[in-house]
Amino acid sequence: MAGKRVALTGLGCKVNQNELEALKGLFRSAGYQVVPFEEPADVYVVHTCTVTHLSDRKSRQMIRRAVRNNPEAVVAVTGCYAQVAPEEIMGIPGVDVIVGTRDRARLVELVEEARRTGKVVNAVRQPEKGEAFEELPVTQVSRARAFLKIQEGCEEYCTYCIVPYARGPLRSRAPQRVVEEVQRLVAAGYQEIVLTGVHTGAYGRDLPGGVDLDYLLRQLLQVPGLGRLRLSSIDPLDFTPGLIRTLTEREGICPHFHIPLQSGDDFILRRMGRKYTAAQYLELLDRIRERRPRAAITTDIIVGFPGEKEEHFRRTLEVVQRAAFARLHAFPYSPREGTPAASMPDQVPAEVKKERMARLLDLGKSLEEAYAGDFLGETLDVLVEEQVQGEEDLWEGHTGNYLVVRFRSPGDWTGRLVPVVLEEWREGRLWGKVCPGRWPGNGRL
Repeated sequence: MAGKRVALTGLGCKVNQNELEALKGLFRSAGYQVVPFEEPADVYVVHTCTVTHLSDRKSRQMIRRAVRNNPEAVVAVTGCYAQVAPEEIMGIPGVDVIVGTRDRARLVELVEEARRTGKVVNAVRQPEKGEAFEELPVTQVSRARAFLKIQEGCEEYCTYCIVPYARGPLRSRAPQRVVEEVQRLVAAGYQEIVLTGVHTGAYGRDLPGGVDLDYLLRQLLQVPGLGRLRLSSIDPLDFTPGLIRTLTEREGICPHFHIPLQSGDDFILRRMGRKYTAAQYLELLDRIRERRPRAAITTDIIVGFPGEKEEHFRRTLEVVQRAAFARLHAFPYSPREGTPAASMPDQVPAEVKKERMARLLDLGKSLEEAYAGDFLGETLDVLVEEQVQGEEDLWEGHTGNYLVVRFRSPGDWTGRLVPVVLEEWREGRLWGKVCPGRWPGNGRL
């Protein structure tokens, strides 16, 4: 297939973006040249999202754009929206291949089948309990860090979420396969590996022998030469005593834990189908901070869930203040057809959601600045990810506790751990200078 050009684009969460990079790897391995989505190509791939109605609409817009780019090209649609609404996608003229959230390893094969036969290929199938984890190429989105997906699927069925219907039941990657991938990435020079999944904390529940996330982490920490190991989102109820010990006591684990709160009010949490209380959430943070007091804890919050009144929202603000998050991500509730919350009474008006979002984001910014400010004057290792666009000697990266840091220095620092003295908070990030007298790896948060 030498000379064939493929253009891929994706929407949605980090898992989706990481999977998109894996799909690029599949096409490269088959001899395709990967080009930007705006350029002419023989094949266009749209990796869709369905978390909200807006996501559906954006996915459809991107599909139609692909068809317009080259009406003669093969257009393939994958991902969550393809999984839950294949008939809608089949109704878009110009679509040639539809693959949901499984069998994506066959995408190149299916594209070539459509090219050869001229027939539309609908390969969407419903998830099966007990099916194996689908192996895709490891995601290497930069020279600095690699993303390794270890788990797929979710069985929590929160009342606002379509993901369990789109992603299917839990499937975990075999521990030995994860270890082998990490060994390969370390050998390739990656300084940081991020473990991702749809419900990462549920890793191992479908595997025999008592395997869980704590077990996997302890195996990975034995890999020689491993630098940083970072975890994506972990739900509050997934923190076992053993996992807390491993996360807080082992040097190789980044001191940054993303723990979704969603709401600080118990009534709203129950309506959401979340199985913890605000007090239990705060008690978990206390247990983590007893062992690692300066760790960054970040979170997700949904604003304006059905039935949320002003007193419920004020309790969320109180819990956020008490939690002292290093950063928060806030989302206005968006009804998703097919979920219980979409038909709940007492839907919150858009203007109320907007006002509450503004208040929450203001609080989040002040907490972020307070957390970052606690490190001014200190020297922390920064994993340099990129050169700031338009600035010849300005570099940006993250510390182990996920602080964004910029510093000026000539040379190419991409992918290196650089000790930086943190001097000021400005423009929503920390700024500093390289500390040549101190090498990476010393000190601990």
